[in-house]
Amino acid sequence: MEDTPALPAALSDAERRRYARHLLLPEVGPEGQAKLKAARVLCVGAGGLGSPVGLYLAAAGVGHLTLVDDDAVDESNLQRQVLYDTEDVGRAKPEAAQARLQRLNPHIRVEAAAERLTAANALPLVRAHDVVIDGSDNFATRYLANDACVLDGKAYVYGSIFRFDGQVSVFHARAGGPCYRCLFPAPPPPGTAPSCAEGGVLGVLPGVIGALQATECLKLILGQGTPLIGRVLLFDALEMEFREVRLRRSTNCPACGDHPSITRLVDSEVSCAGTNPAPPDAEAIVEITPRELKARLAAGEPLLLLDVREPGEWAICRIEGARLIPPGELPAR
Repeated sequence: MEDTPALPAALSDAERRRYARHLLLPEVGPEGQAKLKAARVLCVGAGGLGSPVGLYLAAAGVGHLTLVDDDAVDESNLQRQVLYDTEDVGRAKPEAAQARLQRLNPHIRVEAAAERLTAANALPLVRAHDVVIDGSDNFATRYLANDACVLDGKAYVYGSIFRFDGQVSVFHARAGGPCYRCLFPAPPPPGTAPSCAEGGVLGVLPGVIGALQATECLKLILGQGTPLIGRVLLFDALEMEFREVRLRRSTNCPACGDHPSITRLVDSEVSCAGTNPAPPDAEAIVEITPRELKARLAAGEPLLLLDVREPGEWAICRIEGARLIPPGELPAR
């Protein structure tokens, strides 16, 4: 890891006992453990990926962890977000996670930031940390975290999960590697990419991907091994198969290219709307709330309700009177 902060005082006896298995490793030892103790890691997102990342980095003795998330624990999170239990439902995720991680390791400091990463706070947060780990679940936050890391020269440990598949990489422009925009130059139009809430995710998948992200973070701090810079690791849980894709820095990348156009942070929702304008004669898509729909149904308004989810989702719950056409059948029907 570049720009490693000054090492703290020697490990205490309690810390030496706790990290005894680390101290036995020649690649870690007392000096490496001191590096971990001095390190500051920013984890963007305290959900499925943030749970294993937080648990393993706290257990490993990373001295300062900051968790950024504006969400609260929901009962549906408990299937995969192992930082939380039933009693945490309704609590802000960073606060519940902070309490859990401090109980796990009282020798470190865990800071909770119950807020969303925005163009206003991203750079100050990134500048205050050595490594940034992406545990977010939306494109806006990913692009914002990536751009902030490029501007400040920090390593960005990327992870993504969906259904049975996951991917991990380390984007580090200062080290000569590509950034997230070299892989995906611009976000997809809003509403075109399903989230885990819409498509589902196998409960153990974030454990696998999050553990890999934590591993890459520890390697960066210790300066050991070969990080996933310029490589994207793909994981297929159904086939139990890992594949690797090589990725080079794009000279035309808007963030880290030879002539970058991104010189300041902009919230991605705004930039997406600006780069994908609707044609002047396009008919606006009108959205209504569940309460509005209920009122219109109660008033007897003749509506055609079209449900475009999968049959399995339809079987779980549906609106009475709706008609099911799965996405794969839409073109033919």
